[in-house]
Amino acid sequence: MEKLAERVSGGSAGGRAEPTDPDPAAEPASGAQTASCSEIRVGPAGWSYPDWAGYVYPSPRPKGFHEATYLAEFFDTIEINTSFYSPLQPGHAHQWLERVAANPRFLFTAKLWQKFTHETFFEAESGTAGVPARWSSSKLSRMASGSTGNPSAEDERVVRAGFDVLRNAGKLGAVLLQFPFSFHRTSETTAYLTAVLKRFADYPLAVEVRHASWDDPEIFALLREHHAAFCNIDQPIIGKSLLPREGKSLLPRESKPLLQREDGSMEPLDTQSILPSDTTSPSPVDSTSPFPGESPEAPIGYIRLHGRRYDTWFSEDPTIPPHERYNYLYSTEELTPWVERIQSAGEHARKVFAITNNHYLGKGVVNALQLISMLRGVRVNVPEPLRAQYPELEKIASRPPEKPTLFPMGKETKG
Repeated sequence: MEKLAERVSGGSAGGRAEPTDPDPAAEPASGAQTASCSEIRVGPAGWSYPDWAGYVYPSPRPKGFHEATYLAEFFDTIEINTSFYSPLQPGHAHQWLERVAANPRFLFTAKLWQKFTHETFFEAESGTAGVPARWSSSKLSRMASGSTGNPSAEDERVVRAGFDVLRNAGKLGAVLLQFPFSFHRTSETTAYLTAVLKRFADYPLAVEVRHASWDDPEIFALLREHHAAFCNIDQPIIGKSLLPREGKSLLPRESKPLLQREDGSMEPLDTQSILPSDTTSPSPVDSTSPFPGESPEAPIGYIRLHGRRYDTWFSEDPTIPPHERYNYLYSTEELTPWVERIQSAGEHARKVFAITNNHYLGKGVVNALQLISMLRGVRVNVPEPLRAQYPELEKIASRPPEKPTLFPMGKETKG
């Protein structure tokens, strides 16, 4: 247990950690992972969310407050989301390094710019938006290498300019290549992925795909060849969605998925009413096959939890706010299999990053803290505003609340 507690990172700058009370949910942390030589870091995806005011962050904020500095008191990693929408500016990277300097164990991870992972796959053959184009393998390969001008050598240069600031400081833990569900496995898309892996081979890479067609030994071998991690994800299992790796599916396909109501209760959901056009039949993928994400030569392992909002995940209803896709709070029972998966990744990779992307109202922060507590078997430092909103955190908090809580100790919130 001591070795695991030393290697699971979270809040090393945020004060002491104490053993938790006996709790079945924390038992997986005492398994074979104690012999692992990996470093496990758990943290949230992003930090700039208006809805985190008064939940994750104090409101009003004190003078000189910065989100990254604050979060680095509780976590040893954060996934940079802004680099997906536009290249990370070197000046911002330098500033963020200063913001987290008080935590020497801190490492950023960052998403690759969407121009390399999303935009090239929605150029319609007939001018219709959203229809995947059918390019030849050679054309996709040329696109990835920059010889077609899209993405260009200049696009690569500006991406590298920001990433290299973090890497040169020893603070870039991983670069995530996040592809959309519409990115299915074909000979053309496999060639494109291969070219992108070669283009950014000097970074520690993780690849996130969401369609089950990628769940294939040949793809795992391709990633191992390029020393890239296969990102193990938790997402709503609808149609041909990729299942979590290692062990049985959290949601067997023959079972009805559950919808989380506003009051936190669950009800069965008919997925046929929310399937995208290309997900009408179940995938035959066997989720019990060996975990492929890491091998002895893999520098990193990568896990991402998106939540389980089956009703909004593929919704095109313009009246539903985008954040509703990520408005989900995992229970400790739902997190327990992921503790085991994180431990499994740690047996094969030198560094492991587990990222919670269910960000709305700080729910990903809650679950990240719970994962750290379950992995280490200790109480953890908890943001004061968050514990007021989610009293279930009292169970794992290492310090008493600064102000008397309005809720009885141990009473869980709903939703």
